Amino acid sequence: MTDDFSSIKSMADVTPELMNKFSEGTFVDTFGLKLTEMGPDRVAAEWVVTPTQHQPAGIVNGGVYCTVIETLASVAGSVWLGDRGSVVGVNNNTDFLRAVREGVLRGVATPVHRGRSQQLWVVVITDEQDRTVARGQVRLQNLSPQG
Repeated sequence: MTDDFSSIKSMADVTPELMNKFSEGTFVDTFGLKLTEMGPDRVAAEWVVTPTQHQPAGIVNGGVYCTVIETLASVAGSVWLGDRGSVVGVNNNTDFLRAVREGVLRGVATPVHRGRSQQLWVVVITDEQDRTVARGQVRLQNLSPQG
């Protein structure tokens, strides 16, 4: 296993374990997001809710959900696009549906549209009882390897 993300030739070569290693010390690592599944049609992750993720009312801050949704959609879009380029998020629309104070949450990204220049991914976040707590969609711009 390599420690240098730049040595990866294609996102298709990256496993959840390797991506988690590359994420050490990043923003998503601060709240423990761990990828559990990566493929061109589905990316999943989970994390444990802690008080550091709460807003003043004692529930998970909406920014945590937005971050997870953006992250999973971007990873999924990158895996699908592979060596044809990279992706950047151009829109993130997130709905907060159920307040959460504790437990394990899981997010799953699936494609809505994957085109030549843009992609649209939906991400659903569920709790331990498989109830939807947040849902979002992210539009990604496909960038060619030249920029």
